Amino acid sequence: MNRKDKINIIREKMAAGEASIGSWIQIPHASVAEIMGQAGYDWVAVDLEHGSISSHQLPDLFRALELGGTLPLARLAQGTSKDCKQALDAGAGGVIIPMVSNAKQLEIVVDAACWPPKGNRGVGFSRANLFGKNFVEYHKEAQSPFIAAQIEHINAVDNLEEILAVRGLDAIFIGPYDLSASMGLMAQFDHSDYRAVISKILNLSNENQIPTGIHIVSPITSDLKRSLDEGYQFIAYSIDTVLLNTAAKFPKID
Repeated sequence: MNRKDKINIIREKMAAGEASIGSWIQIPHASVAEIMGQAGYDWVAVDLEHGSISSHQLPDLFRALELGGTLPLARLAQGTSKDCKQALDAGAGGVIIPMVSNAKQLEIVVDAACWPPKGNRGVGFSRANLFGKNFVEYHKEAQSPFIAAQIEHINAVDNLEEILAVRGLDAIFIGPYDLSASMGLMAQFDHSDYRAVISKILNLSNENQIPTGIHIVSPITSDLKRSLDEGYQFIAYSIDTVLLNTAAKFPKID
């Protein structure tokens, strides 16, 4: 799979007003990643923030996702230069950055994710460029990896317009649990105050022509349809762990 082409397809889809639907994995096993990679999603994000996944496991997870034509993304632990370099050098097509609260913070991460001249990420042979074999081709990809900023604190909403203006940002991604928790409304997703903040985020992002994403944690198709109807364009549908929990539940036999 050509990561750069896949990134461009996702960008073009969202620019045309369509939605890009992906998923999430927390289990550090290539067989799980292979199953998710064959499930039909545009992309799957490997969770380095809350998942028990180490950097040395990333190449195999990314390879397994790519077998199914699925773009591997990485949700970083923090968004440091080290986090960006390890995930992207291992073959991630882009990064999802947690807890972005202001434009300056995002600008630093974007610079850390891109090779010069666009950014300041260290240049070298890595799995991402097949250890130098695809160095020239990868130089183009490394100028513009896919970048999504997580909006998951009420303070970030206050700074949202400046965040949306940052060069290199492809999408924002609402973290519903953290955002609601920061408002003192943990998991109260139908609360009027929470819904008002969500509407504000969607309106501002639409005005600035930046796609908005959200994580639908429980695999409920009606919630997915509602999110599509509300205008979300970068949607993560459930997580490998939640999908397994849901399917593994002991059946009730009448």
